[in-house]
Amino acid sequence: MDVSENDKEVKVEIELPGMEENDVQVSLSHNTLTISGEKKSEKEDKSRNYHRIERSYGSFSRSIPLPEGIDQDKIEAMFKKGVLHVVLPKTAQYVQEQKQIKVKRAD
Repeated sequence: MDVSENDKEVKVEIELPGMEENDVQVSLSHNTLTISGEKKSEKEDKSRNYHRIERSYGSFSRSIPLPEGIDQDKIEAMFKKGVLHVVLPKTAQYVQEQKQIKVKRAD
């Protein structure tokens, strides 16, 4: 999972191979982004001399604390080629409130 932040947004990317968008849930509560899901897979192989069935199941959940000022109405989550991309824009007010502080040299 990769989490990056700039002055306008927070981005989260997480690789979820073998999963589909319907297998993943994304939620935000109390400045915490939670990504969870469950992978279900069944593979059957029949041959003349044997019959084999493999099943793999697994669930996961990741919670990421976020800074103040996320615009909850503009959050986007996109799933493409096994990678979930979540973009969490910061509110305009939060962006304006950020201030650079000049560092002075002490004598």
